Amino acid sequence: MKFAVFDHLDRSGPDLGQQYEDRLKLVELYEWAGFHAYHVAEHHGTPLGAAPSPGLFLAAVAQRTSTLRFGPLAYPLGLYHPLRLIEEICMLDVMSRGRLELGVGRGASPYEASFFGVDPASSQERFEEILEILQQGLGTARLTYNGKFFSFKDVPLVIQPVQRPHPPLWHVTRSIDGADRLARLGCNVALALPTVDAGKFTARYRAAWQALGNEPEDMPFVGNTRNVVVLDSDRDAVAAARRAFHVWYDSMVHLWRAHGVELPRAISTPDFDEAAEQGYIVAGSPSTVRDRLIRDHMISGINYSICRFACGDLSFEESARSVRLFAREVMPALVPQYEPDRVRGRQKAAVGAYARGLDWIGADDLSEVGFLFR
Repeated sequence: MKFAVFDHLDRSGPDLGQQYEDRLKLVELYEWAGFHAYHVAEHHGTPLGAAPSPGLFLAAVAQRTSTLRFGPLAYPLGLYHPLRLIEEICMLDVMSRGRLELGVGRGASPYEASFFGVDPASSQERFEEILEILQQGLGTARLTYNGKFFSFKDVPLVIQPVQRPHPPLWHVTRSIDGADRLARLGCNVALALPTVDAGKFTARYRAAWQALGNEPEDMPFVGNTRNVVVLDSDRDAVAAARRAFHVWYDSMVHLWRAHGVELPRAISTPDFDEAAEQGYIVAGSPSTVRDRLIRDHMISGINYSICRFACGDLSFEESARSVRLFAREVMPALVPQYEPDRVRGRQKAAVGAYARGLDWIGADDLSEVGFLFR
């Protein structure tokens, strides 16, 4: 089991510059806590996504961290020129010394595709062609390709990724029926499903993976996303999670409502209690969250736990407190052997925070920082 973070980077207030800085401080905290990776969404024309160019934000992440892996989840390939995207991927992988995780998808919103003059009906075909170009172009010195949408003849690719032939590939899906195909591709998968449905997907993916003659322990990551709020009491955590959920959901449905359509329930329910029951939200004290995640992990069978600690109108302080409690009291209980990696990540991040003036580390972390300099 690995732990990771997913972030819509949805608008949380009028001061966007401060939100970017707060998120980068949280990213430093994710490294301190020992999370494996930070994944950020891409959206356009909606408060759901304040990182419409995820590569720009992730370039800052690369400079603020040293061990945390990161990547888009996902690039909507139909909105990109593949040659420019190849170059951006290579730059991010080089800037981070090989820490990029490459998430790709066709895009969830037909409205966002239309902003770019892309016919939503062509999204699957465009996705498949651009993905083929990426896989052919990454790690090669020259690109030649002839397709329906793009053609290239002996184009020089002077920047190469650190990870060969390309950074680890991720797909986003809500379709249980896609498990067999994704297992054949051998890619990592990020789900956004109720816990029970995630279990159906994972079981099918695992069976397809082993049917191909692969070893079970070599199976790629299959993770499920959820909003997580951990505070000192169940009452405080649920109240904060409920408040933030409604703000976050309004951002989720912004474009759909603007076109007179309600968001399909397959994407998200508008009811907080229903979402919590389905496993989209886990909120409570450390012991409550720990027990719920143990149960949900057993049902879902995932090997990659993807948490969203910042969303809606959660303050930086609420999200930071949640991460610290999760790191200290939830993660080690779920995966005891995770502790050594968490401590190493915490020490490295603490050194970086110390150099920047200790402006965000909590008072209860100062003893650990002091230990590093004794």
